[in-house]
Amino acid sequence: MSLNINILSLGCSKNTVDSEFLAGHLINKGYNVSYGNSQKRNDVVIINTCGFIGDAKEESIDTILYVCALKEINKVDKIIVCGCLAERYLEDLKDELPLVDKFFGVQEWELLLEYLDVDLKGSFQQDRHLATPNHYAYFKISEGCDSLCSYCAIPLIKGRHISRPIEELIPEAKQLVASGVKELILVAQNTTYYGIDLYNERKIVPLLKELLKIEGLEWIRLQYTYPNHFPLELIDLMKEEKRICNYIDLPVQHINNSILSSMNRNITSDEIMNLISDIRTKIPDIALRTTLIVGYPGETEEAFEELKAFVRKVRFDRLGCFMYSAEEGTPAYELEDNVSEELKQQRMEEILEIQQEISLEKNQEKVGKEYNVIIDRREQDFWIARTEYDSPDVDNEVLISDRYKVEQGKFYRVKIVEALEFDLIAEVI
Repeated sequence: MSLNINILSLGCSKNTVDSEFLAGHLINKGYNVSYGNSQKRNDVVIINTCGFIGDAKEESIDTILYVCALKEINKVDKIIVCGCLAERYLEDLKDELPLVDKFFGVQEWELLLEYLDVDLKGSFQQDRHLATPNHYAYFKISEGCDSLCSYCAIPLIKGRHISRPIEELIPEAKQLVASGVKELILVAQNTTYYGIDLYNERKIVPLLKELLKIEGLEWIRLQYTYPNHFPLELIDLMKEEKRICNYIDLPVQHINNSILSSMNRNITSDEIMNLISDIRTKIPDIALRTTLIVGYPGETEEAFEELKAFVRKVRFDRLGCFMYSAEEGTPAYELEDNVSEELKQQRMEEILEIQQEISLEKNQEKVGKEYNVIIDRREQDFWIARTEYDSPDVDNEVLISDRYKVEQGKFYRVKIVEALEFDLIAEVI
């Protein structure tokens, strides 16, 4: 019997990759697989959950409850919950969610497939079925994390850092490019840490050099490059190789030295500023993205003012901000969570307001200039595209009128004619 299986992948792009490998094996079995909230009736819904911070856990629980409601009206036969939340809170979830048929942790893909009568032959990390448009793919190069930041539950959930060998990654990349992928977005908990466990040294630059040998691969993008022990030879390679996007995701989290020390970030304010200066000196045209955490235990008004001044001074091209979430089992959980939720919310909004002004000013500077863009999709009266300075879903987009005859997944030269806070309006040249 051919089952209809719907996969709901929550949280980060690394979860997306796992869901895509899962889908590939299910399709090979002959099952019909869809992504997202499918309106049709499904035999099985698989929810790949996130358990990283409070908001993500809440989204996961809400999604499970929604699918349980569908099961009660016979729109779903079986519910499977897997991934980070299931790994972290298995017994609690079993007690609270009796309508869920089965739970699987982050390393139990083979058991999940076996439950659905699929015999895993070879590696789980093969035969991907993309949830993204066919022209770009997230490319997970390692799992787990050794950084042990005080607030982060990822090492508790995923374990220590494990790199995938270069000789395993390159064939996968070639297969993706052969299937139509033009942009690979490298993801991991810490991409610049890649290779230390296998080769006793960081191997992100050698990996990139091997990827650059693949014909048809137009863009390579890096996310999650931690600032401590950042390999500047990576920036040298980016400067030489135009196919590596001038884009660095550099999650600094905070700038106050006391907070950085308590977070166990293993870097100081001065070292962060020097790194940013070095990167921008080597590549003035680079787009820098960061993420910040507000409301960490002990974040005084003075420390927060220092963070605001940092955002104004550095003028990141892209910035995400999160409220601190006290996570059981982490060192920071033992600290007094002494910043109220209301103040956390207020501080997050202040940071985002500052960044909104910066983003508008930076976008206005682009008016009249020309850029290469890739067309991601069509929405209503516009084609939605991206420059090399933007990652999908989290960064700015370029809107192009649908009067232009362009195609999804292809590159075009455009001229920016109008700037909004987080979008650009362009005409095709």
